[in-house]
Amino acid sequence: MGLGPYMFANVSINNVPSYAILSCSNSSLSSSSILRPNLPERNATSFLANYVRSLRSLSIADNRMPVPQTVDKSLLYTVGLNLEACPNKICGGPNNTKFQASINNVTFQRPSLAMLQAFFFSQNGSFTPDFPDRPIHPFDYTGNPIPNLQSLPATKANVISFNANVQLVLQGTSLVSKENHPIHLHGYSFYVVGYGNGDFNLSDSANFNLLNPPLLNTVGVPASGWVAIRFKASNPGVWFMHCHLEIHTSWGLATALAVRNGDKEDEVLPGPPADLPPC
Repeated sequence: MGLGPYMFANVSINNVPSYAILSCSNSSLSSSSILRPNLPERNATSFLANYVRSLRSLSIADNRMPVPQTVDKSLLYTVGLNLEACPNKICGGPNNTKFQASINNVTFQRPSLAMLQAFFFSQNGSFTPDFPDRPIHPFDYTGNPIPNLQSLPATKANVISFNANVQLVLQGTSLVSKENHPIHLHGYSFYVVGYGNGDFNLSDSANFNLLNPPLLNTVGVPASGWVAIRFKASNPGVWFMHCHLEIHTSWGLATALAVRNGDKEDEVLPGPPADLPPC
């Protein structure tokens, strides 16, 4: 088994491959006779796309987590980088700017009060429940970059009803730089039902795999493309979603999903322990 890093952007990375041998206890094959696999180039986008499209989940008779066949809440989130003007013009970015990142052009700001605590106790001052379901100002997401590359710094969450079937299309953008963003959602695993190039179109949903899509908790949003996921919102609470390129998270490429309680006892977010220390 061999693996190596994938990086679409032209930045310096540690391009050193890793190898491991997985063998059964009764295998007679000598490890010295195994040839190392030839790995693709670090920016082999077509190779990656073909691999992702080939992924399938196993058919399970006792399927306690079925693929949502219908959608109660449909979301379109753009992900990408931004530039912010520096008041003193001392930043090292293009034209004295500094890098930011955003989802739906909202740059996540860390709150002073924990979002989960505020959600549980219905406290104000941590976040606002008005994260947009889709871009407020649509544009050609994978075309030429638009002139205004600034974003809105804010702490917002998208509020979702318990047990809603959620479809989320994560759309890559060409703002500042085209890049593959590995997006991770806390609190859930989700089915990757679609993957494509360019801007997502509603007609693309006709080709979604709703039979045996892979079940993941992190998915790469392709540079100049999109990926569609589905899950049932059956885990109440406030769940962080962010880019796993940690520098992008520090720039604000993150948001939160606030899932409401259900009606049954085991569908309600439990309270904090009595000795929970304050932030």
